[in-house]
Amino acid sequence: MKEIEILARALIPDGDHILLVRSSGGDYTFLPGGHVEWGEAAPHALTRELREELGIACEVGAYLGAVEHAWRDASGKHHEINHCFLASCRGLARTRDPESVEPQLEFLWAQAKDFDQCNLMPLPLRALIRALLGGEREAWWGSTL
Repeated sequence: MKEIEILARALIPDGDHILLVRSSGGDYTFLPGGHVEWGEAAPHALTRELREELGIACEVGAYLGAVEHAWRDASGKHHEINHCFLASCRGLARTRDPESVEPQLEFLWAQAKDFDQCNLMPLPLRALIRALLGGEREAWWGSTL
């Protein structure tokens, strides 16, 4: 039986821009964050992952909701649940893309209108973030299943 991966993701806004990340040379972006380890609370996992990726302390704020995502690629079938939180990181500003501590990652700032061009994944995040930026305050739920 395949496992379902649990991830904690950060929505880090600066004005009308959102911080995104991609694997170096990758063709899609995603929200910063990563895997929740066994026995670790999702907000703690997110704080740890952001420090590992960005090299700075970030503050995890409100829980926004979850997005379930499943896909298939050359390595097989994948299924993940992304728990999304609002977060802030002192010292980050959209005037400059942050340097990644992890060489396989690249960070960039993007406006919601550019999510399709940036190929933000999972796909439901595009509409959920746009709704949030437009004033929607309902809990998120999205799925690609």
